[in-house]
Amino acid sequence: MRITSLVKTAGKSILRNRVRSLLTMLGIIIGVASVVVMVSIGEGAQLDIRQQIESMGTNVLTIRPGNMSRGGIRIAQGMRTLTIHDVDKLRGLPGVAAISPVSRATGQIVGGAGNWRTQALGVAADYLAIRGWELADGVMFTEQDAKSSAKIAVIGKTVAKELFPNLDPVGQSIRVGAIPVKVVGVLRERGQGPAGDDQDDILLMPVTTVMQRMNGTTRFVDQIMISAESMDAINDVQAQAEEALRAAHRLAPSADNDFNIRNQSEMMERATETARVMTMLLGAIAGISLVVGGIGIMNIMLVSVTERTREIGIRMAVGAREGDILMQFLIEAIVLSVTGGLIGVALSIALIWVMNNFVGVTTVFAPQTILMSMGFSGFVGVFFGFYPARKAARLNPIQALRFE
Repeated sequence: MRITSLVKTAGKSILRNRVRSLLTMLGIIIGVASVVVMVSIGEGAQLDIRQQIESMGTNVLTIRPGNMSRGGIRIAQGMRTLTIHDVDKLRGLPGVAAISPVSRATGQIVGGAGNWRTQALGVAADYLAIRGWELADGVMFTEQDAKSSAKIAVIGKTVAKELFPNLDPVGQSIRVGAIPVKVVGVLRERGQGPAGDDQDDILLMPVTTVMQRMNGTTRFVDQIMISAESMDAINDVQAQAEEALRAAHRLAPSADNDFNIRNQSEMMERATETARVMTMLLGAIAGISLVVGGIGIMNIMLVSVTERTREIGIRMAVGAREGDILMQFLIEAIVLSVTGGLIGVALSIALIWVMNNFVGVTTVFAPQTILMSMGFSGFVGVFFGFYPARKAARLNPIQALRFE
């Protein structure tokens, strides 16, 4: 028999038992939909992680004080080992595109509609370039402002909304602690950060202003941020920065670093690898339902062989070969499986659309996942349909004709 004839025969058999066929396909439908949706959610999580890490800046190295060993004990907190002079030593390293010290302080801001408590960062003019951050309004302060410890600030969107809900913040005067400050710019909205914090709840001031007027120091900074010229150069810059800081801090060759350097590419690699493993795990769990659906197909096909034993005997009596009977039942199982897979794909696309537009869950539609799911559903049809088909093909024609 030709394949087209076998497909038509399989289709007629499936349509004769619509409800049973639909229930048989249900396992495949749920399985395919689950795999596509779960993998899409996992891919969406990976995208969120990448975007959040990239929001910290591009090609970024973050240097913090700590990690010195004293008496066999590592000390990582409360140390002040990074200085403003370290920034000058690192600025001239090959491959460094931008550099900024960071001095942190927390203060109550008073002005406009009331008051607001936020984090104040003392930074250099390169800070926005390192973080890949843009201004929504106004200007960024300059290196000259840092040298003169100017009392000016750039505020985030959250601070702007809290203090100046109905006014243009640029040009307004605020008080940060006891310091009168003029707002010269407003940052573009960034949203939630990698740690779940509000990135827009921030106030930027010249680093020397925060160091001297809020932290009472002219020397120490809390961290140093470096942007490499490219991702390829970041490892070289990290090695050179470590060597330069060890020399500047006069550390013995056997001594531990009194600072630690975090490489953004390493952070992204670890985070995305974790998300990738979770995606695979979710896909594998969802794939179990495909196997369950395949068992359902095998069960129904075995019942179908028993019900149609006499029909099989008649086909053999009029000349159907063993291979024809095998292909007939095998194609029937494949049609059930593939049809269920197509319905599952349509259902998954609908679910992904609902999650993206109404639930607020980030998903990434992956065509390769659909191809993989459809291929697997076809394999399920062949694998679980073969035994019932083989059983039907090996029936004795005479016994089949006598079957009631």
